[in-house]
Amino acid sequence: MRAASADGFEAVEYLFPYAYDAAELRRRLDDHGLEQVLFNAPPGAWESGERGMAAPPGREAEVRSGVDQALEYAAALGCPRVHLMAGLVRPDAPPVERAKHRDTYLTNLARAAERAAAAGVDILIEPINGRDMPGYFLNTQAEAHAVVQAVGASHLKVQLDLYHCQVVEGDLTAILRRDLPTGRVGHLQIAGVPDRGEPQGFGVVAGHPVHDGLPG
Repeated sequence: MRAASADGFEAVEYLFPYAYDAAELRRRLDDHGLEQVLFNAPPGAWESGERGMAAPPGREAEVRSGVDQALEYAAALGCPRVHLMAGLVRPDAPPVERAKHRDTYLTNLARAAERAAAAGVDILIEPINGRDMPGYFLNTQAEAHAVVQAVGASHLKVQLDLYHCQVVEGDLTAILRRDLPTGRVGHLQIAGVPDRGEPQGFGVVAGHPVHDGLPG
């Protein structure tokens, strides 16, 4: 946070806050004049390779507990958004298994969005490319927007990471022009492609500063 403030940033995000006391994180935000804009809900056994629990059947109680913990941190940090990771599915999973994952995902997201709405927080879902995270359940913007529409909760939004989007789909300008006006995009992330380093080119689409997703 000290480094972010020194470089002129006004806000920060990171994967997980749970190894740290929320009051200490709040103090550091305040000391450096920063806003916390996003972090992830507990993802399961991250060190063992889990990447979220919202889609795999049988993890519903853990998802509810994790969302509650995330919302407690969000309240302490004044954070308006929490990313709820979908989790993994076997690459060779038959359609019936994927359908069970989707049904579980929708149910967990509906519950999470209802809890988050009471706290004034948005739950976000993020398509992630299968090269960096093989087997991740959610990969494309169209899938994510279909999920948000199926759940129909005002506090459920899409986290549009232009790096993942460029790797999976490309044509970022068209996707931004298509999806930003829907009101379903709750957060933008940027990084250079293909190495996920600092972005190197910017433009403006519909009034939003964005990276073009391409190196150079």
